[in-house]
Amino acid sequence: MKKVYNIFLLITIISILGIVYIQYDTITFKNNPLSEDITTKIEQESLKIRKKIFQIYGVNVNFPIEITDKIPANVYGLATITQTNQIIIFLNKKRFKESENYMYGVLAHEYAHAMMFYFGDFTKENSGHSKKWQQICYAIGGTKCERFVDRHDILIDKISFN
Repeated sequence: MKKVYNIFLLITIISILGIVYIQYDTITFKNNPLSEDITTKIEQESLKIRKKIFQIYGVNVNFPIEITDKIPANVYGLATITQTNQIIIFLNKKRFKESENYMYGVLAHEYAHAMMFYFGDFTKENSGHSKKWQQICYAIGGTKCERFVDRHDILIDKISFN
């Protein structure tokens, strides 16, 4: 009986330590900026996209990219244009914890929206996912350029089986 008690005690202690670690990790992520490694990868991906934009469209754009946890959890990113005509790309910080690699694909998707604004095209067709937007998205290296999104496809795409 003592052996069963010791095994139960050990499992309980390990479970409590696991819960404490998960809570600590969540709080640490929530209360700190993204790691330098992630921000460097965002900058590198942005630079690749901007080079493609220059090669294809002959314009040198440098839209600010802001990482925020202020947008709804179901929104991965968004591009917006302010009243002073500044185009800004927002990426959802919460989504980096869930699927960092998926978020790098979101960057090209949002750059395509930003380019639509840059060209003065504010179409509301399919929530901004027009054929022209899709062409820009693929041209600048996007892989998440579907015009009609199935949430199941998003979930499957984020799961890595390697």
